[in-house]
Amino acid sequence: MRRIMLQLCALLLLPSLALAQTKDPIKLKVGMVNAVDMLALPIAVERGFFEKYGLDVTIARPYATGIDALNALQAGETDMVQAGVPAIGAILRGMDLVFFGNFSGNATKLGSDATLALIAGKDSGIVKGDLKSLKGKKIATSFGTINHLYILGLLEKAGLAPTDVTLINTPPPEMSVALLTKGVDAFVSWDPAPVIAMKDVPGAIEVIRGGDVISYLGFNIALRPWVEKNGPTIEKFLAAVSEADQWMRKNPKQAAAIGTRWIPGLKLDVAETAMQYNVQQVDRRISAHNYRALWKAQDTLQRLGVIKTVFDVNKHIEPKFILNVMTTYPELFSDLPAIPADVAIKPGFAFKP
Repeated sequence: MRRIMLQLCALLLLPSLALAQTKDPIKLKVGMVNAVDMLALPIAVERGFFEKYGLDVTIARPYATGIDALNALQAGETDMVQAGVPAIGAILRGMDLVFFGNFSGNATKLGSDATLALIAGKDSGIVKGDLKSLKGKKIATSFGTINHLYILGLLEKAGLAPTDVTLINTPPPEMSVALLTKGVDAFVSWDPAPVIAMKDVPGAIEVIRGGDVISYLGFNIALRPWVEKNGPTIEKFLAAVSEADQWMRKNPKQAAAIGTRWIPGLKLDVAETAMQYNVQQVDRRISAHNYRALWKAQDTLQRLGVIKTVFDVNKHIEPKFILNVMTTYPELFSDLPAIPADVAIKPGFAFKP
């Protein structure tokens, strides 16, 4: 009799189990850039983290820069993208964007640029560690991106003006070739371009890497109407990529191997080297530091004449989704340093410069 009752109970459970298994996952289209710091997305796909949180995510082709990714977002090719500095120009041109999480940056300190480097050619006359030696040189960068902000920060650190060098707009995948053919004296970029150049360009010099010269901007971004309608989906997404972030921090070599399957031409040795820098600033959380980073980037770009106006960062950062994830899944951030109390935020936070 007991066996019969157990069988009946099992049969009664079948409909609910079947319902849970056949419930349609939420479909999302997400855009990424051809950069190592974007790899939480493919990691979440390959490791099943999106599926775990009820999402069916399609990753759009790796774009050359965040500008291309934002153009795709505006065209409806994706639901959300990962980008940083290019979003400043997009907002000033009229795109109503909302930032709701970080894919790269730092919630515990202001300076954060370990994934950026300045690489010079052997006979360029540029000296390792001597930023003043950049004067009069041709330097490749990607206008309107974090690369552009980084070179501006380096020039300012050296006491040089942007007019003291010639900046040449170049997509990161083309920078090593430009250096090899001596079309430029140096370039600034995010990984993997600097690591590739150090391996492929004879005599290449890493003039500087990182240095906390700027605060990295790397946000999860979507158009406001979509954000307003998809709060629960955003939280599922942030939980999944936060779990991918943690897995990446704990398994950098395996994460690098995944990167070789998603970034065209990325070799394993390059990926492993780049990942060492990447995991230093994989922090999905938002604090007052991230507000200040966005404000400071605008301030720098306006002061140097790159942009004419600025916007209120409070109107474009919405932290409530990641704050909910931080509260619901604290274990996903347990390996990160605690956010200092003086920069920790709550819903309704308003940044003041």
